[in-house]
Amino acid sequence: MLERIAARRAELDGLEEQLAKQLAEVRAERDELAVAERVLQRMSEQIADERAEAGSPVVQVAGRAVRLIPDRARGVAESTLPAEYQRILTAVRQAAGPVATRQIGEVLGLDAGVRGKLEPLRGKLRKLAERGWLHKRPDGKFTARP
Repeated sequence: MLERIAARRAELDGLEEQLAKQLAEVRAERDELAVAERVLQRMSEQIADERAEAGSPVVQVAGRAVRLIPDRARGVAESTLPAEYQRILTAVRQAAGPVATRQIGEVLGLDAGVRGKLEPLRGKLRKLAERGWLHKRPDGKFTARP
């Protein structure tokens, strides 16, 4: 009978160790989530503050300055956009009609034959369209907004 008690005690001790380890892992993950939540909250507040201040398209993320593309609105000048985005807008405006990413890439001097070179440009064109600076047509081409 003492052997059974000793075996059961050893079994429970092992289970206690496993549970203590799991509890420590859960607490560590919860701490990480709390930190991530605070960082996200700070970033959201900074972005909201920056959008409220027309003309200041820079926020701090992890101690690094990151440019924002402001929404097109009355009082927000095109000059608030980073220079590269201004060049993209100019290229779209100078086109005779709707233009594809490849065409804009060629105008900007990118190697349009390499897809990897066009993907960042495609992202910038989409961002300009999402913010109201350009219009993205259903066929994927872009036009300037009046």
